[in-house]
Amino acid sequence: MPPEPARKRIAVWRKLKGMGAVYMQGGVCLLPKSDDHLRRLKVLENEIAEMDGEAVLMTTAGLDAREEDKIVRRFNADRDEEYKELISKCDAYEREIAEETRVKHFTYAELEENEQEYAKFKTWFAKIEKNDFYTAPLAKDAREWLARCEGILDAYAQNVFAAQEENAVTVPPAAS
Repeated sequence: MPPEPARKRIAVWRKLKGMGAVYMQGGVCLLPKSDDHLRRLKVLENEIAEMDGEAVLMTTAGLDAREEDKIVRRFNADRDEEYKELISKCDAYEREIAEETRVKHFTYAELEENEQEYAKFKTWFAKIEKNDFYTAPLAKDAREWLARCEGILDAYAQNVFAAQEENAVTVPPAAS
């Protein structure tokens, strides 16, 4: 890729990272071979050519099991970094809802906000999992945290519903 404008190089980098590629050296990146990857890489190859760049797509094989294992560890390390970030956000979510519960802030608006945040976690997890080609070590922990957040949200929702019922104004029946 030509060095300028940098935004084009960054756009290519983002697309490759979004596919789960690991970068080696000198602009070389790797992805497991799949029909989806091949299709997306062919499209990207054309985009790069339109940017006056050059892309070479090839199939490779590790020289031995040790080399293959090194590559798998690189993929897993990248996914684990993503899982760590998600777990950190889940932990903060748990602490935030614990504080909302402690101060008895049980409103529908807060519940909606917490539901939206949980939905983001689910989407985020799905994106990471899609690129987790070799089942990174933190995948199980992240899945457990996601389930934990769902349970926390359910408990908070029950508190909101109970609080709203207590605060509901009851209208006495009209006299006949």
